[in-house]
Amino acid sequence: MTRPAYRRVLLKLSGEMLAGETTTGEPGFGIAPEVLSRFAREVKDVHESGVQMGIVIGGGNIFRGIAGSERGMERAHADYMGMLGTVINALALQDALEQVGCYTRVMSALRIEQVCEPYIRRRAMAHLNKGRVVIFAAGTGNPYFSTDTAATLRAAEIGADVILKATKVDGVYDKDPKKFADAVRFESISHLDALKKELKVADTTAFSLSMENNLPIIVFDISKPGNLMRVVNGEPIGTIVITHAKHKPE
Repeated sequence: MTRPAYRRVLLKLSGEMLAGETTTGEPGFGIAPEVLSRFAREVKDVHESGVQMGIVIGGGNIFRGIAGSERGMERAHADYMGMLGTVINALALQDALEQVGCYTRVMSALRIEQVCEPYIRRRAMAHLNKGRVVIFAAGTGNPYFSTDTAATLRAAEIGADVILKATKVDGVYDKDPKKFADAVRFESISHLDALKKELKVADTTAFSLSMENNLPIIVFDISKPGNLMRVVNGEPIGTIVITHAKHKPE
């Protein structure tokens, strides 16, 4: 059996991934049960391989704060609505994980004690050490911060070895591969080069935080079954963003 390359990981999962796609290939809305079940099985497999897992989940399949503000809502108000969307997704993922026998805890940066625990770092560490998957909901608990930033913050706080950014794209490209046939995928790239090239892997706050804490980010395609286990096992899929690297186009 392949030995995992990491002891503790932070998986960043966008809310849009839970919605699946429509028959026309457009992003869906809400939560697609079959997608949720597949993610739960893959997380369980990784967890049972001995890897401690934290998960930060977005809320874009329900409500995006930035989109609400662009339509005229007050930004902080819209962001709090988006945070509540992440709580819904976290509870759905918790249910799916526990249905396949994977013990979990949902910890929210907003206090909602009736449905989940408040986020306390030492308690989160205790849950991880006891073999539970910890799902971090409600972002950082503050408006104006993305769930990418929340993922980086939680990864630093729990001492994760790596941030796994799960997307629908198989890595980081020099330009949009959906628009340009000659787009080149990077095997690895430094945080600084990614920022200079404006590659939009994550927002600048998340990038700066990961760079300051020497936290690598692996961007990979989770829509392909089995990729989560492959990346945890150290297989060279996706793109790794690290503090010191010579960018290498594939």
